[in-house]
Amino acid sequence: MSDDLCTLVDRCVAGEQAAMLDLVERFRGQVFGLCYRMLGQRQDAEDMTQETFIRVLKNIHRWDQNRPIEPWLLAIAGNRCRTKLASRKRKPPMSPLIEHLPDERPDEQAGANLAEEVNLVLKDLREQYRQAFLLFHEQQLSYIEIGAALDCPVGTAKTWVHRARRELAGKLRDRGIVFRGRTAVKPVAKVETT
Repeated sequence: MSDDLCTLVDRCVAGEQAAMLDLVERFRGQVFGLCYRMLGQRQDAEDMTQETFIRVLKNIHRWDQNRPIEPWLLAIAGNRCRTKLASRKRKPPMSPLIEHLPDERPDEQAGANLAEEVNLVLKDLREQYRQAFLLFHEQQLSYIEIGAALDCPVGTAKTWVHRARRELAGKLRDRGIVFRGRTAVKPVAKVETT
């Protein structure tokens, strides 16, 4: 870990408000990105990002400065997101106030649909697989760092990333998005032909 980061953490432990703001600013993008990918809703991701930093700053004195801080931060964020996902499952879904009308306009962003499809499929993966996948591919953490962040052995972290990739590819194939190594852009709205 860099000396400037150690100094910043020491200043946070001492209760220096400016240092706390600097720490939040430095890692907010990474934490929000993980929360958004796990939860899929901007408001929930913002709430869990805020909760993550509240917990981090309350417990910063417990962090082992011999280990990288990013996995520790992202583990806390992942735990907050898992708690939020569990609370969603306990609540009955809200019925929409306005009935959704199908969009009859032609799709002009067919290429953007692939990213949307990947995000939809990621939401259906087992939580550990999704979190390991996102930490590896989005946050670019090593398997060792993922294991530390998820509190699991390195081999388990590798397995979860591999299984997430395999399930992601299979689900994209099932949805007609990927055909044996090539991608196809699936239209958002189906057009009926007679």
